[in-house]
Amino acid sequence: MMPLGLMGEGEVAEIVSVQGAAGGTAAARVEDMGLRPGKRVRMLSNGAGPVLVKVDESRLAIDRGVAMRIEVRTA
Repeated sequence: MMPLGLMGEGEVAEIVSVQGAAGGTAAARVEDMGLRPGKRVRMLSNGAGPVLVKVDESRLAIDRGVAMRIEVRTA
């Protein structure tokens, strides 16, 4: 497992967990965006600034700090 923020461009992974305080607003916001355990994500861009991922048919820009709290398992 590794943080979403360390994935390379083009890599596909499954979300395992979201780190943070239980019931925290950051974890709730991530879940509202569709980033839940079991979902598959594809890294589109991981340069300077936010990371860009594809989840289902949506593209999401995620703050790097938040991306480092999302644990994934590469496919």
